[in-house]
Amino acid sequence: MRRIEKTFETLKAKNKTALVSFIMGGDPDISASLTVMKELPKNGVDLIEIGMPFSDPVADGPVIQLAGQRAIASGTNIAAILKMVAEFRKEDESTPVILMGYANPVYSYGIDKFALDCADSGVDGVIIVDLPPEEDKQVREAIGNQFLDMIRLVTPTTDEQRLETILDGASGFLYYVSITGITGAAKADMDSIRGHLQQIKEKTNLPLAIGFGIKTPNDAQDMSTLGDAIVVGSSIVEKIANIEVKAGGYASDDSKINAVLDHVRSLSEALEAKTGS
Repeated sequence: MRRIEKTFETLKAKNKTALVSFIMGGDPDISASLTVMKELPKNGVDLIEIGMPFSDPVADGPVIQLAGQRAIASGTNIAAILKMVAEFRKEDESTPVILMGYANPVYSYGIDKFALDCADSGVDGVIIVDLPPEEDKQVREAIGNQFLDMIRLVTPTTDEQRLETILDGASGFLYYVSITGITGAAKADMDSIRGHLQQIKEKTNLPLAIGFGIKTPNDAQDMSTLGDAIVVGSSIVEKIANIEVKAGGYASDDSKINAVLDHVRSLSEALEAKTGS
């Protein structure tokens, strides 16, 4: 059983909603990213989503855009992020890791090489934000050959016909973009998406992870009643932005890193409070 599938099955048996945390790979540098990444599961994170920095991130709001710029300025690229994942895997063999980014860097890296190197480093799934199902066959087949999951996006404007196209070839989980906009721009309206999520659940057994617009523990707790997972990115990345680059590396008890982890832990505790566990 793949890590993503196993994680969701384990949490479902416990009636728990998964916490997916997004960090930008290489923000403010690879060393800081790796330090934070290693601590996330210890603070309640169930799945880790790592952004691959790109110069033209059309789906991202200012917070994530700036994180990508910091990562690019530090010299981060896909190869560096994969090395970071491989280092993480030396200590953690169970937490799923998903790479999220845009098609251009993947094509530049080389699709088959990207898929192979993802598998070798310990990546479990890939989200390519600007690659629609009609155009993702080459990438989907390459990562499928390496037993990785192709995770697709669903939005509030996705109708039934479009949903069928999205579901054909999707695996791991579905990422439900809860707002019609960019990351971090607004708070999702539960009432407006509740019915749509129910329609999606009637069409697939894939877990539903709800992202975009979830910032606070209260947001996380509210949205956890609708999906199998909640994804938090911008509010975590805002904390990471305060980490100062240090030539000698980072300690896990660094005050700036602790602020990131305290926020993550508050999100996890909110989900635990919802289930009463």
